Amino acid sequence: MTSTNAPANAKIIVAPSILSADLWRLGEQVQEAECAGADWIHVDVMDGHFVPNLSFGPSVVKCLRPHVQIPLDVHLMVRKPTDFIEAFAKAGADYLTVHIEAEDDIKKALLTIKNAGVKTGLSIKPDTDPARIKPFLDLLDLVLVMTVQPGFGGQGFLPHSPAQIRAVRGLIDASGKAVRLEVDGGINAQTAREAALAGADAFVAGSAIFAAPNPAEALRAIRQAATI
Repeated sequence: MTSTNAPANAKIIVAPSILSADLWRLGEQVQEAECAGADWIHVDVMDGHFVPNLSFGPSVVKCLRPHVQIPLDVHLMVRKPTDFIEAFAKAGADYLTVHIEAEDDIKKALLTIKNAGVKTGLSIKPDTDPARIKPFLDLLDLVLVMTVQPGFGGQGFLPHSPAQIRAVRGLIDASGKAVRLEVDGGINAQTAREAALAGADAFVAGSAIFAAPNPAEALRAIRQAATI
């Protein structure tokens, strides 16, 4: 089966999210994920304001950076991303993604990321109009479509997510830009396939990998399902 939406010849990216890792064994689990073939490590940053939860700060990225060879994909679920960009860039983030719904100057935030030498990402919540990303596509390396409401791990993939993904894929393709389309929320082997058929090429998975009896096998299953 093939998709008319998926980008031709795009390498599938699987990015385990440390939000679902056992923090007692965080370093060990991240290295296990890398050895199992993870392409990126996803770091969810929450400020308790933009979403009702708190998570990781720059110190976690700084601690991981010397021990991880693959990119660190940092997702800023924060109200004022420009307050955090410099610290995470210095800590070693390879990707920094901000939310279009943030209470900030989005263009300024993206330019700040780019000027720091980090790849730029822009995320939308499940109910946000995908057309809002269009003015920013020239500045982006990645668009992240949330397939759950942001803030907590372990949620189920929302049924209308494929429509959101298809809409974003259409905007990216129309722009002619080489922009990754990442999805995050409720991703497992089954939903990764749905997202891939809609046009996604990067897949964040938390509990589906770190809570699995065999995380390496779970990671491979997601990759196989997304390879269409």
